[in-house]
Amino acid sequence: MSNPVSTTNPCNLSKEEKLIFEKSSHGRTGTLPPIADIEETRPEDLIPPAMLREDIEGFPELSELDTVRHFTRLSQLNLGIDTAFYPLGSCTMKYNPKVNEDIASLDGFARLHPYQPDELNQGALQLIHEMEWLLAELSGMDAVTLHPAAGAHGELAGMLMIAAYFREMGNPRKKIIIPDTAHGTNPASCMLAGFSVILVRSDDNGVITPESINAIMDEDTAALMLTNPNTLGLFEKHIKEISDIVHNKGGLIYCDGANLNAILGISRPGDMGVDIIQFNLHKTFSTPHGGGGPGSGPVGVKSFLEPYLPKPRIKKKDRRFSLDYNHPKSIGRLRAFHMNFGIVVRGYSYIRAIGGEGLKRTSEMAVLNANYVKEALKGHYHLPYDLPCMHECVFSDILQYEYNVNTLDIAKRLIDYGIHPPTIYFPLVVKGALLVEPTETESKETLDNFIDAMKKIAFESKKDPDTLRSSPHTTSMGRLNEAKAARNPVLRWKRETGK
Repeated sequence: MSNPVSTTNPCNLSKEEKLIFEKSSHGRTGTLPPIADIEETRPEDLIPPAMLREDIEGFPELSELDTVRHFTRLSQLNLGIDTAFYPLGSCTMKYNPKVNEDIASLDGFARLHPYQPDELNQGALQLIHEMEWLLAELSGMDAVTLHPAAGAHGELAGMLMIAAYFREMGNPRKKIIIPDTAHGTNPASCMLAGFSVILVRSDDNGVITPESINAIMDEDTAALMLTNPNTLGLFEKHIKEISDIVHNKGGLIYCDGANLNAILGISRPGDMGVDIIQFNLHKTFSTPHGGGGPGSGPVGVKSFLEPYLPKPRIKKKDRRFSLDYNHPKSIGRLRAFHMNFGIVVRGYSYIRAIGGEGLKRTSEMAVLNANYVKEALKGHYHLPYDLPCMHECVFSDILQYEYNVNTLDIAKRLIDYGIHPPTIYFPLVVKGALLVEPTETESKETLDNFIDAMKKIAFESKKDPDTLRSSPHTTSMGRLNEAKAARNPVLRWKRETGK
């Protein structure tokens, strides 16, 4: 082990902050409106009584300063990408360069309204048109839609297009094959689109084989839906042979592109036989996706599926861009308005800033960082698949479980070292999994600090397992009963009882 890691939490997690209701003082206010120089008008003189709300009983009453301090302190209790290493980065919180935020907040973008006439939206429509082209080039697809609001939304769009394609062919197939290493939302997306799911298991090397696909692929199967690289961080090396098997039976290949961060600029799914793919701008192209959104899940397709893309589409004629609704085979509108435009602007800025070579370099560094972590922690944690990985590596708690220490204990203890826990208990094919995704932006020093913390925790599991089982210790609140909190949430403050 290298230099010992301090357990003094650097992220202000030890600060206690009372509930805003506890800070309230009756009659205190945060605003002082100016004295009106016109005759006073009561709200009930202008607004129908049924539309007026009575004062909210027990609503907190604070000064502006107390309110600002309260919410600022709450923000300092967070572990996020701007405060500490976040080892599930390419999953949901890859670093978003601040220049992308500045560009997305330009008045010409931020103050647009989607119902403005096309002639007033030319810059935005051009950006959308160019972003579609960029994603098509990067993936080897022929057309792209930016409508879906997130990755799972893109999955659903893809499944709906596949269903529409087979209906028009007069052959409404009913099944989708999904590997056990796919993303967890894949089966739900298939079911929502009216398909049943056929599971195919990966082999001892963590990938699916042509033999396993050939055994279950038939004329009632619409598509194989796989994640590549898969959730074990491994590349599906038989993809071309597998795609030939599926295509020979009239099926399609859907690729969940959530892990494109590993192959960007190196290989293109469209060249491997993929017919349809969804991207995750918040994973691969650096846009923020914390707290559940907003996200963006564009979908790319080969030319024969283009007629089914959601509408409206962007049409370019004589250097003028417009929204085109004339697509009779389209699966229709997926959502209100057209897309999460601000997220698209951020992704577009990222691509244009670093270019093709930069995108390739990001993938190379993401893969290098993940393999560096994997090799450094090998032996300290069980490695279920001791193979070169892509942008993420998977460990398990088998070595620590001997001392009655599990994955959750390891994750909670990491908080004491000022590090956000990685994804835990996923992928499901690895019992007690810890899925580490460092991304390309983290320095060697940051990775070394994470490695040292993980080694220290592995040592503690043998010598002082009680410390892990009761962690975290440096936060304002200790180990919470998360299951009870989910089943019996306390959502309302009662002043009289203080609960």
